[in-house]
Amino acid sequence: MRIHNAFRLGLLGGLGVLVAMAIGDALTSLATILTYVGAAIFIALGLDPLVTWLESKSIKRPLAIMIVLIAVLAVFTGLVLALVPVISNEIQNLIGQIPSLIQGINDQSLLRNLRSSVPWLPVDKVLTSAIASAQDPAFLSNLGGGVLKAGLGVLSGVTGAAIILILTLYFIASLASLKRGVYRLVPASKRVRFADLSEQISQSVGRYVVGQVTLALINGVLSFIVLTFFVRADYSALLAFVAFIGSLIPLVGTISASVVITLAVLLFNGTPAVFWVAGYYLVYMQIEAYVINPRIMNRAVQVPGVIVVIAALAGGTLLGILGALVAIPIAASVQLIVKQVFVPRQNLR
Repeated sequence: MRIHNAFRLGLLGGLGVLVAMAIGDALTSLATILTYVGAAIFIALGLDPLVTWLESKSIKRPLAIMIVLIAVLAVFTGLVLALVPVISNEIQNLIGQIPSLIQGINDQSLLRNLRSSVPWLPVDKVLTSAIASAQDPAFLSNLGGGVLKAGLGVLSGVTGAAIILILTLYFIASLASLKRGVYRLVPASKRVRFADLSEQISQSVGRYVVGQVTLALINGVLSFIVLTFFVRADYSALLAFVAFIGSLIPLVGTISASVVITLAVLLFNGTPAVFWVAGYYLVYMQIEAYVINPRIMNRAVQVPGVIVVIAALAGGTLLGILGALVAIPIAASVQLIVKQVFVPRQNLR
């Protein structure tokens, strides 16, 4: 009888392990979809304070949702339209330089210019190695595969953005009903407390998103003004867009975008414009770190600086850029739960 019970226990344990492995595989397969859903909920919670503010101005919620979405789409459409002429211009310039490049190869003038411009570089060896690599069938295969992979990546990004937009629209429209549905799953004796904590967490996430977007807008607008009217850099709208996107990423976003913009100005405008741009971003990053960021984010999420750093690093390691974005409001939510749930229970013991 004991052997039979042990066998049955082992069988049930083995089935439990198999079910757990199947659930893990399912979650891994659905990781992309879960990322889309998480991003949509995050954006919806960030846009909800704007919708609530419009509702306070006697605007009905459906109309308020439509106004907010139209405003967001208008901003991003304008930024995309600013990118298209830049990309088209660069492609035209590249196509226009092909005949002169071919002529330089034929009359050896390109090789002579390279030798005189970079005398320290073994041009002949580099050229011989490049020709040998280009003649390798594996090189062409890898090049074609890389181009195809890049194209599929762009297509996947566009599809993901469309899915996130649709989910965001749904979550904003039904956020109140979704909250009520979740609250009903909690026992009645704890429902009021759970609802209060949930509202505080959602408001904290919303304030964080608004604060981060405000920082990004400040950086983008100031970058556009400096690059357009003071430095007169080429493609200032594109570079300002890079500054805006970079500032959405906590901790490393601003400095990464600043480096990219500085290198782009060096490539397109050279000196002395690059020195002015580098100096501006060095000053701006100090002002953002010690003046702008504390005043905006301390009102949004009251999280100690060391926890912000640890949360952003952990979130970025686990989920990439999205993880870095959601890590700080998650840390704020955990801190809120600890303060209002765990600590009072410990004091009662």
